[in-house]
Amino acid sequence: MSLAPLSYIPSSQNQRVVSFEVFGDEQPRIHNTEHLLSLGEMDDLIHSAYRQVYNEQQMLSSHRQTFLESQLRSGQITVQDFMRGLVLSDSFRRLVYDCNNNYRFVQICIQRILGREVYNDREKMAWSIVLATKGLNGFITALINSEEYLSNFGFSTVPYQRRRVLASQSIGQKPFTQMARYDEYHLANIPTQTWKGGQGASRIDYTLWAWQKTPPAILGQVGKVITFGGAAVIGLLFAAMLLGL
Repeated sequence: MSLAPLSYIPSSQNQRVVSFEVFGDEQPRIHNTEHLLSLGEMDDLIHSAYRQVYNEQQMLSSHRQTFLESQLRSGQITVQDFMRGLVLSDSFRRLVYDCNNNYRFVQICIQRILGREVYNDREKMAWSIVLATKGLNGFITALINSEEYLSNFGFSTVPYQRRRVLASQSIGQKPFTQMARYDEYHLANIPTQTWKGGQGASRIDYTLWAWQKTPPAILGQVGKVITFGGAAVIGLLFAAMLLGL
C-alpha cells in the first residue's frame, strides 16, 4: 500500500497573482507546435527547450539529443515528450542529478519544468519523497504529467519562467537558466568530495580547492628559496658589473 503524497500549501508568487500583462523585452517568448512551423522556427523551439532544461553554461553540442530532435521534427512525439526525454537524458543526469542532493534537484526540476520557484521547504520534501520512492523516471513522469504542467504548457508548449517580471517591478526575478546548478551545501563539501565517473573515467580530487584558503607549508618554503636564490643571483650580477668597470 503506497502512502499518500505529502501535502503542502502554495505560497503567493508572481505567477499566482492576477495582473494585466505589459509585454516588453523581458517577457518570455512562447514556443509551441500548435501551428505548422518552418525549419527556422522549429530550430528556435528546440533551442528554447535545451535552454530551459540545461543551464546556459551547459549548452554544448555534445549534450544534444539528435534522436529526440528527429522525432519531434517529424511529429512522432510532442513537446512534452521531448522535454521528458531531455530531463531523463544521460547528460542531465550527470550534470544535475548526480551532483546534487534530492532537495536541490527537486528545486531545479520545478524551476525548469514548471517554470516557477518552489513554494516552501514542505514542497521540496514532498517531491523528494516521490523521487526517493519512485526513482528518477517516476519523479519526472509525475512532475511533467501534473495538472499544473498540463494547464500551463499542455502538450505543445515549451516551458518557460512564468511571469518573471511584473509591471510594478523595475527589476524582475533572475532567470532560472542563469542560476548555478550547485547550492551552498554542495559548494561547502567540494574540498572533501571526489568526482566519481563511469568505468575508465579519471578521478579528480577536489581537495586542491583547499589551497585557496590555507596553502601547504611546503609552498612557503619553496617561495623563500626562490626569493633568496633570486637575490643572490642579482647580487652576483651586480658585483660582476662593478668588477668589469
